[in-house]
Amino acid sequence: MRPAQLMTILDREFTSTAAGHHTPVMLWGPPGVGKSDMIRQTAARHQAPVIDIRLSQMEPSDLRGIPFRNDGNVEWAVPAILPDAQRHGGQGILFLDEITSAPPSVSAAAYQLILDRRLGEYQVPEGWAIFAAGNRQGDRGVTYTMPAPLANRFSHFDVDAHLDDWVAWAYQHGIDERVIAFLRFRPELLFDFDPAHNPMAFPSPRSWEFAHRSLHKFGDSPDLLQGALQACVGPAAGIELTAFVNSLDKMPDLDDIVAGRPVPVPDEIDLQYAVAAALVGRAIRARDQANATEIIGHILDYAGTFPQREMGVMLVSDLHRAIGEMLFTIPQFGTWANAIADVMLYE
Repeated sequence: MRPAQLMTILDREFTSTAAGHHTPVMLWGPPGVGKSDMIRQTAARHQAPVIDIRLSQMEPSDLRGIPFRNDGNVEWAVPAILPDAQRHGGQGILFLDEITSAPPSVSAAAYQLILDRRLGEYQVPEGWAIFAAGNRQGDRGVTYTMPAPLANRFSHFDVDAHLDDWVAWAYQHGIDERVIAFLRFRPELLFDFDPAHNPMAFPSPRSWEFAHRSLHKFGDSPDLLQGALQACVGPAAGIELTAFVNSLDKMPDLDDIVAGRPVPVPDEIDLQYAVAAALVGRAIRARDQANATEIIGHILDYAGTFPQREMGVMLVSDLHRAIGEMLFTIPQFGTWANAIADVMLYE
């Protein structure tokens, strides 16, 4: 399932705790597709805390607690890591990460916590959702087969890498527009993991964020940049991204485009992707300015000049994901929409 759909599911599962309809959710997927990040984004949207418990690093007693004697009886000291309404708040997310890497003895200790929302005398606060994530056995991670009793305590969703969803996330989080443009140009490299070869560095949504950081740290050191990018996304993808970045000195003047001056569209397809990504970035930065309507209008005008109308459609689709309903208030939007009315878009 694509991340945008899963975000809606996680939101509804979080809010359902108040009505008592919450079902614990298990996210399955290969490393680097953003499982943990989706959980944290859900918590951030609801301004709720996340307690991240790595079951792979725990012993059964870390969950059950430590026994102590009280008036001839044995009681259990509740672990401080578990949610407590007084200390952590009435709402939040209990996130059991790397659950498929936990040894069976630890998984068994989690059974009652996940389904019954309790461990002995401990009770998970009513407003807390329970989410978990883990790798599949074919992903070459340290994994155990999830026992049937544990699996039956979750609703299960597979996380797929989806370029449009990643691009929307990337614009929201200020990812370098050169990385976005490159992946629009080479979409198959968003996620390219072959567990049979067990690579150390490989393209994934997570590692492209690392590449973004490397561009900013080593962009002024050409002798280091390619090696730094290869260290993030692997040898082949690192070379391709370096060549792509080095070709951008042929890009047209973006200032002329946003000012409404006539600018020819580059003949090279890779440069067209770069221009489109850069213009979306310009629109994002301009939307709170007094002349935002004028700037975005000029970008829409330019979108209509691409020889391949699909390139303009991609640009405007990314604009919509980035700035929302504001796009429909721009006078040039109607003109552009009428010009491409016969080009169908499917989400």
